[in-house]
Amino acid sequence: MRDLTGRVAVVTGGTYGVGRGVARVLAACGARVFVTGRSAGGEEGGVTSIRCDHRVDSEVQAAFGQIEAVAGGIDILVNNVWGGYENMMEDGVFTWSKPFWEQPPWRWDSMFAAGVRAHYVASQLAARSMVARQRGLIVNISFWAAQKHIGNVAYGVAKAATDKMTADMAVELRPHGVTAVSLYPGLVRTEKIMAVAKWLDMTNSESPEFIGRAVAALAADPGVERYAGAVLIAASVAAEYGFADVDGKLPRPLTIADV
Repeated sequence: MRDLTGRVAVVTGGTYGVGRGVARVLAACGARVFVTGRSAGGEEGGVTSIRCDHRVDSEVQAAFGQIEAVAGGIDILVNNVWGGYENMMEDGVFTWSKPFWEQPPWRWDSMFAAGVRAHYVASQLAARSMVARQRGLIVNISFWAAQKHIGNVAYGVAKAATDKMTADMAVELRPHGVTAVSLYPGLVRTEKIMAVAKWLDMTNSESPEFIGRAVAALAADPGVERYAGAVLIAASVAAEYGFADVDGKLPRPLTIADV
């Protein structure tokens, strides 16, 4: 376990799935952890949950203001909140994989409002604290759709925008001792994935906590700035830093060819 005692971490969209796994690991490593999301509220396992709709700037500003007021600053930001996965079935039709001319326009709007833009706004608010203290790590959870057609056009464009945003943020943050990276998980055993697991090959899957271990390893590395602006694969991070998944397995890093 990495020692993150004294660090303050914020995980957006941290009430379920990958975000929840990341929050749990960071808390177990000693960080003071806050999660935000529309279903958030209360405290569990050392993680403080703050209700916040990331599509509403005033709610985001209030949440981050509350965190800074009680914690004094932010050291780690994990942008995990995302939109567009909802309502894949419309009127009995599975629309997720439809060609772009048959896609509902709301899916594009949701991915950018509750995804890319939400990451941008949260990063703005966290970066002010990080720059002032000349330290910090921003991790944007992204995926291979940025580099290869997966699912639909809107998904690919949104993930590509996330990676480009990470790269450009890194350029402006690096002189201030703050690092930004994109992190790709593999097939993660989230609640939604497990609900359809019988139709999937789960042999190379990852727990939500595995992604958290990758974030913790990066946050504890005093030389993490060497990755500024990079796209990192969670399983490759595990191989470099020498950690396994919660079940002791070592997931194989995916490549663009086999994702």
